[in-house]
Amino acid sequence: MKITIVAGARPNFMKIAPITRAIEAARALGKSISYRLVYTGKKEDTSLDASLFSDLDMKAPDVYLGVESSNPTSLTAGIMIAFEQELTENPAHVVLVVDDLTATMSCAIVAKKQGIKVAHLVAGTRSFDMKMPKEVNRMITDGLSDYLFTAGMVANRNLNQTGTENENVYYVGNILIDTTRYNRNRLLKPIWFSVLGLQEGNYLLLTLNRRVLLNDKENLRKLLQTLIEKSAGMPIVAPMHTYVRNAIKELGIEAPNLHIMPPQNYLFFGYLINKAKGIITDSGNVAEEATFLGIPCITLNTYAEHPETWRMGTNELVGEDPVLLAKAMDTLMKGEWKRGELPERWDGRTAERIVQILTSK
Repeated sequence: MKITIVAGARPNFMKIAPITRAIEAARALGKSISYRLVYTGKKEDTSLDASLFSDLDMKAPDVYLGVESSNPTSLTAGIMIAFEQELTENPAHVVLVVDDLTATMSCAIVAKKQGIKVAHLVAGTRSFDMKMPKEVNRMITDGLSDYLFTAGMVANRNLNQTGTENENVYYVGNILIDTTRYNRNRLLKPIWFSVLGLQEGNYLLLTLNRRVLLNDKENLRKLLQTLIEKSAGMPIVAPMHTYVRNAIKELGIEAPNLHIMPPQNYLFFGYLINKAKGIITDSGNVAEEATFLGIPCITLNTYAEHPETWRMGTNELVGEDPVLLAKAMDTLMKGEWKRGELPERWDGRTAERIVQILTSK
């Protein structure tokens, strides 16, 4: 069986790495299975730091399609044309796509039109907001998929309500936890950690990415001012992409305990999550990792792609509301945060289940 695995952005690789190791393990046991890794962006993509693939213990992509565009329609068209050529030159039995990006949807469409089976990793997630481009991507990809690999029972119910055939849905567990478990003992303390005078368990980690949140300048100002006030001088470590740093710089917000720095490589960032007193983020992936590691997490969003993180885990949703953030920060700083528990099938065997399903069909 030949599998083409598609990545459309850096976070996809965290979920792909366990799959590649599971495929290699199956090959070592005599299974007839191989994979080809495709990245839809450019090889020079600055988000793909030099250490990413060694940090994740995986090989670099076999091919970079080199498609980039800020226009969603142009991006979709460019990826479809490039991926069609890729599949023509390198046929596959299954195309595995991840999450809910434009690349996810585009490559699923191309594969289906070529009569190739589509496997969707992290299927069934829903915001129920069709104004979100990612929601459209999810709906289309799930509708085309022959294998829908879900992370939780909520995702299963979402698919069931849309009429998806049960025999195509596989509750395999959370693939990101495979990566977190695998790397937990490989995490590295950043060289600047001691320089800043940081201590394990005595700093807050802040991450921001969503442009909707960043574009509301006045509310962003209130959120940051609330965070700084409630931190009571505790160091706030904030690895930020350039566009986020610029957005904060425009507000003129500065505080001696706010340490804004460039994005960190995977093993450094994992260490920062693992040793934080608490995390303030708008990232679903970070909330999942925090839940697994038992770290208090405040998510600046009204929904989570994996509701298990707040229903069972250490995550709490406060939306973009400074008042709710203040209340959550009070609870966090008093040391009264909920303990949380691990959801079902966060056992590090998700990739193994996926490969077993693919090779048994």
